Amino acid sequence: MFSTKKITSRLPILLLALMTLGLITSCGDDVELRSMSFEYTMHNGQSVPTAPYAGVHPNDYTATLKLDEMENGNTMITVTLENTIQGATYNLHAHDSADPSTTPNGTPYNETPNADILAVQIEGTGNTATTSQEASMSYEDLTSSYSGFFVSHDPLQAISTTDIGTYLAVGAFAREQSNPDYESSMFMYEFNTGQVAAAFAYSGSHPTDLSAMIQVDELAENNSRITVRILNSVDGELYPCHAHDMADASTTPNGTPYNETPNSAVFAGGLTGNGGMTSKASISAMSYSDITTTYDGFFVVHDPLQAVSTTDPTTYVILGVFAR
Repeated sequence: MFSTKKITSRLPILLLALMTLGLITSCGDDVELRSMSFEYTMHNGQSVPTAPYAGVHPNDYTATLKLDEMENGNTMITVTLENTIQGATYNLHAHDSADPSTTPNGTPYNETPNADILAVQIEGTGNTATTSQEASMSYEDLTSSYSGFFVSHDPLQAISTTDIGTYLAVGAFAREQSNPDYESSMFMYEFNTGQVAAAFAYSGSHPTDLSAMIQVDELAENNSRITVRILNSVDGELYPCHAHDMADASTTPNGTPYNETPNSAVFAGGLTGNGGMTSKASISAMSYSDITTTYDGFFVVHDPLQAVSTTDPTTYVILGVFAR
């Protein structure tokens, strides 16, 4: 048998070995630092139904906030963006909540970002991009008592801290988000060679490699975002784009199978050519389901090299059924 003296002499060595193996820790290592992540998808009205995003950025964009508690009492905030545009600059801010009656433009937040929490820029990579900032507020306060908004500005528009429609993503800062699975559809259109009717085939001098697409995104409260994109546009030329309701040709002034006045409640706008792809988005009060299933209309892109006519389809570089 070992004597008491021998056992005692071996205790420090035994304790050191157990600590090395991680079976015993010191009191100072008992505190486990916390971490949590929050995902923000494109703002389709889930946070502010009256002001969904109204731009042309691809709709698969997401932003994730990761908060890591630090030993010094601060919080490390890491922002990760997915599906970014190569070379575009994304501005991301925290804005303190406020009474709209006290802010200059009636916003429910202070229009000046809270730079002590988050005010960073990220350059798009074409895919994933990330950056971090150490916030002076504790993890506990940020995730429980801080009242504010996370804002991701659209890099394709001028920065505005008052126009929520320019925010790619917006939601309560460091809180679980409602990210509904909104629907989205894309419709492609080739150059008008008479697909609708042989007599309507384009006649003019515009290059025939032009094509177009319509993207319809479901929004909150049965609204829709309609984005029109034109590919191989002529630089500097204005392309009027319209939705025209279908009609009985015997009832229209010039025998057209559509109402000659565009339906601006669906889409009516001009896109300026840039030599490549040009695009424009607008918000419609018509639901996604109605636009993509029940609305009967034509999508028209007018030739910018001719006078605009709503009665002569041979001047249309694009002509097809709207959102089908």
